[in-house]
Amino acid sequence: MMLLAIEQGNTNTLFAVHDGSEWLGQWRTSTDAARTADEYAVWLAQLLAMHGLTLSHLDACIVSSVVPQSIFNLRNLSRRYLNVEPLVVGDNARLDIPVRTDKPSEAGADRLVNAIGAHVAYPGDAIVVDSGTATTFDVIAADGAFEGGVIAPGINLSLQALHEAAAMLPRIAIARPRSVIGKDTVANMQSGVFWGYIALIEGLVDRIKAEWGRPMTVIGTGGVVSLFEGATDKIDVFDPDLTLKGLLEIQRRNTT
Repeated sequence: MMLLAIEQGNTNTLFAVHDGSEWLGQWRTSTDAARTADEYAVWLAQLLAMHGLTLSHLDACIVSSVVPQSIFNLRNLSRRYLNVEPLVVGDNARLDIPVRTDKPSEAGADRLVNAIGAHVAYPGDAIVVDSGTATTFDVIAADGAFEGGVIAPGINLSLQALHEAAAMLPRIAIARPRSVIGKDTVANMQSGVFWGYIALIEGLVDRIKAEWGRPMTVIGTGGVVSLFEGATDKIDVFDPDLTLKGLLEIQRRNTT
């Protein structure tokens, strides 16, 4: 089986190919709900060619998206160019995961996929810290159940809000500042956002653990989380491929 896994967030969309034993390639593109199946196919075909692959090599597809208006085009990409009906998380994909929240239907596809990935890769109670457009903290019980969590604004969103709401504050890039006390405006902003998010992560992890009452493994994932590596000891493991592990497991659950 040659699997195309598509994980679409609000900011970026990840395409990855798995050959049954390993990931052969991973590529990101900006999320655009208006992008058509044909446009995706042209872009993807060029990247596959760099690995000696073509669209005809792909015979399975799984999609996880938090952008509902994009699912139509991603489904058409699979149907038209892979000649296969895709598994879509939240639609026709069986997850086999207990959701112990007041409104299970509100649990985002991305968070459930992460929960499955965490349960498969890191047995026991866990917290997944996923830093993207939003920063989410997902609590996963030892039996694999999604127990709920926390949603906070993402680090890029905070930078954007500072720039747009304050006339004197420039648009800056995320960076780890040399010191906490900034000596100019940019350094002040970088420190506030970077160390502010470290404090957010550390504070919420401590509060979740205290409320949970049992040891928990803390897993960091998402497009921005690598920035925090080495800056806090509250994250036990950094795993940028956690979502892909979840998608691979969902594919397995639906084909065995």
